[in-house]
Amino acid sequence: MHADRRPFLMARNRIQAALRAFFTRNDFIEVDTAALQVSPGNETHLHAFRTDLIASDGSVNPYYLHTSPEFACKKLLAAGERRIFTFAHVYRNRETSPTHQPEFTMLEWYRAGETYQSLMADCGAMLSFAAEAGGQALLRYRGLECDPALEPERLTVADSFIRYADIDLTDTISADGTTDRGRLVASVTAAGIRTAEDDTWSDLFSRVLVEKVEPFLGIGRATILCEYPVAEAALARRSPSEPRVAERFELYACGVELANAFGELTDADEQRRRFKMEMKEKQRIYGETYPLDEDFLAALAIMPEASGAALGFERLAMLASGASRIDQVMWAPVRWGT
Repeated sequence: MHADRRPFLMARNRIQAALRAFFTRNDFIEVDTAALQVSPGNETHLHAFRTDLIASDGSVNPYYLHTSPEFACKKLLAAGERRIFTFAHVYRNRETSPTHQPEFTMLEWYRAGETYQSLMADCGAMLSFAAEAGGQALLRYRGLECDPALEPERLTVADSFIRYADIDLTDTISADGTTDRGRLVASVTAAGIRTAEDDTWSDLFSRVLVEKVEPFLGIGRATILCEYPVAEAALARRSPSEPRVAERFELYACGVELANAFGELTDADEQRRRFKMEMKEKQRIYGETYPLDEDFLAALAIMPEASGAALGFERLAMLASGASRIDQVMWAPVRWGT
């Protein structure tokens, strides 16, 4: 099995080296963050691994393996760093599939004082570097192809819902960003998509995105899906030109989500409010919550305006090397089951 995977693994190493060189040329500093954190993140559908830290006095303190190095990186921005990147091992429970592993490598990078449009340019450049290092002219996955040399298409979430599902998403969002479940239920039902009595607006939004939109993104050339509804962007600031949406985008190639990026929210009070809402919803759905990282919220109050992105490194390596499963580009993937 290792011999079969080794060409993909060597391509992975070349791709990682090429991306490190890209960031170094652009005056980024590589940082290394701790995996053990007091909070693994506060988004409803992210699931963490918990452990206990036993102090020298014998006291037991709950800690978590982080789902992203985001909180630690933003603390570094608050401390004065301007351009940083990290290849961090992250841990997410309940995630196993050909494109998921419970432990994987997240490439995150941040630009203080720069808009999230600069991250869009980064993403386009990185696709080309990755494909070249992986020895592929095109990114490929399950019979789909994407030319990394072409500038990514920029498509708003609202436009994607109209194009691929014939749903007017903006009609279900009020001027202050609050959502109307009833209107979305009617539109989703008319589009022939299943609904359930306990579906929230967010549930329906995600179902349309996964079933009707994502399979068509990044075909031929990459897609930057941008301007997410505020309700679907817990860590992003509102757009100054359209209060119903946030400065969030995701990068897609061959129907696969590769990266998630934000114009970062720096209002600590607003972030606390959003985290509490997310944890209330997590309690309702899953019967559990995670603590808030008070050090992070304190740092956020003095963090400069910034933009940041998180990219699933193995997913990019998979598409750029010709691999068909994420574990083929992991040196020692987690095994489960029999």
